[in-house]
Amino acid sequence: MSAFTVKSPLNSQELYTVSEPELADLKKTFQIARQSADLLATTSANERCQEVEKLISYITKNKEAIITKIVQETGKSRTDALASEIFPTLDALNYLKKEGAEILSDKAIPTPLVLMGKKSKVFYEPLGVILVISPWNYPFYQALVPSISAFVAGNAVIYKPSEITPLKGLIEEIIEKSGFRKEAIQIVYGGKETGRSLIDLRPDKIFFTGSTRAGKEIMNQAAKYLIPLDLELGGKDPLIVFNDVNLERTINGALWGALTNAGQSCTSVERIYVQEEIYAKFVSKTEEKIKQLKPAEKVASDKGDIDIGFMTAEFQIKIIEEQLQDAVEKGARILVGGKRENGSLFFPPTLVVNVNHQMRIVHEETFGPVMVIMKFQTEEEVIRLANESEYGLSASVWSKDLARAERVSRKLKVGNVSINNVMLTEGNPALPFGGVKNSGFGRYKGEYGLYSFTNVKSIIVDSQSAKLEANWFPYTKEKYERFSELIDSMFSGKGKLLKTIISGLKLENSANKEKL
Repeated sequence: MSAFTVKSPLNSQELYTVSEPELADLKKTFQIARQSADLLATTSANERCQEVEKLISYITKNKEAIITKIVQETGKSRTDALASEIFPTLDALNYLKKEGAEILSDKAIPTPLVLMGKKSKVFYEPLGVILVISPWNYPFYQALVPSISAFVAGNAVIYKPSEITPLKGLIEEIIEKSGFRKEAIQIVYGGKETGRSLIDLRPDKIFFTGSTRAGKEIMNQAAKYLIPLDLELGGKDPLIVFNDVNLERTINGALWGALTNAGQSCTSVERIYVQEEIYAKFVSKTEEKIKQLKPAEKVASDKGDIDIGFMTAEFQIKIIEEQLQDAVEKGARILVGGKRENGSLFFPPTLVVNVNHQMRIVHEETFGPVMVIMKFQTEEEVIRLANESEYGLSASVWSKDLARAERVSRKLKVGNVSINNVMLTEGNPALPFGGVKNSGFGRYKGEYGLYSFTNVKSIIVDSQSAKLEANWFPYTKEKYERFSELIDSMFSGKGKLLKTIISGLKLENSANKEKL
């Protein structure tokens, strides 16, 4: 049986070793999950929503201990852990608790006039067992939010965290000590092979967050079994700054959007486009402010006052270094940062200018604390530059002219846009989240996210009577003529409503004269 070791980015200390599960163990996990899914299908959405309060209460009371474990495995600053893991998780869970039952309730749907006397409905039913595979950059938030969304929709969940930051035992502890239904979520630790084995056991849906490369592999494997899936993948998010902005606020927003969580977010700001008239001032003030940030590397302990934490994975730092080297060789200038101390997983906040679209750092996901600033002249030009990417996750548009900001937002080929703010669409748990192009597909959070974990079932109800439908056999010349008359009444000319009623009654009368 193979195993993997989890190390802390803070000091490279070995935290624990995890053994990969045997196939027999995975099959047993699926058996438990299937049984749980059958049981959950008998519960009401309101009952499931009330279960979520147990998690909210426990996490709130124990947030400091949870943050300590998150920081130990990810290397992020305590404030990043608090603000980007604990708070948004609680906010999303609270939304599910309050709104889930109403969102999932049966919905009456309008029925057209020609189907008068019938009723239309939609039922939202659970799919069964959902496989959630989460990334290493937000191991707490990405564990609970999709898993509990799937649970509230009535599904059992098998959750596989990243082998880099699995937070071993944490989710189990929260479930156990909070009193949450422990059979609802089964947790499996392992690497890529374990993930492949789980897919081969045919869950009813897969929710994956991670790299585009891994997403394509999962999609290819799921296609063999026609397993539906949502893919929340990488990004290369642009931030667009027009010349009428408040520079102080805009630069502070750009700094946070690019450097929060040491830039290790799929929605990090990775390309900054500044209108030419204010470009020099924007760069100068950004350089001044980035030097004032407090890095984890130079502080003995984090009491919530560290701005930039450690990187989580060595391989990601090497990607950053390769991109920076390519950019410099092609004419870019590094104004701040750009180099780490040997062996350290702390990469300093970095500012790069003289950048163009021929450089890797503009096209490939960087996933690190790097600010790349470019200039533009016109609205049309910046829209073209922003859309010149294989990714389409999020974007940010800054301008006092809100009509212009919204106009530009509509033309950006992305799934989410924040106007005069950054990464803020994620801050509203009622908004759907997801991307286009190589950033994936599907939406989660909000009502769209809950529906994505259900079988959206259409129902139409008719009364039991002797009346026959006009489109049933037998076909006759008279019915054909009446049907043609009905079409003309419904879709052309004036007085459509009255004409449609009259034509419909004639057709109905004709249909019930001729019987098989």
